[in-house]
Amino acid sequence: MMTPTNDPMALAAAVTSRADLARFVQALLADFQADAGGGWENPTLERYLEALAAYAADAADAADAGGAEGPATWRAFAELLAAARNYE
Repeated sequence: MMTPTNDPMALAAAVTSRADLARFVQALLADFQADAGGGWENPTLERYLEALAAYAADAADAADAGGAEGPATWRAFAELLAAARNYE
């Protein structure tokens, strides 16, 4: 179960279920709306999705280099979504 916090990465770390992921996405939206995306490096859908794709690819490359990629989990998906906010 997620715990209240303002840090999207901390919220992502608490995601363990589909319901948690839904609450996390709602919190991510609230974070974006709180300052009209001004605190996000990628405040448009296009930039956010580009960053999401780049982060997912880079994380996969890092896992391949390290020898093992972790399992696909609700938490891993939430962490990808949270990281894309500010990934360059």
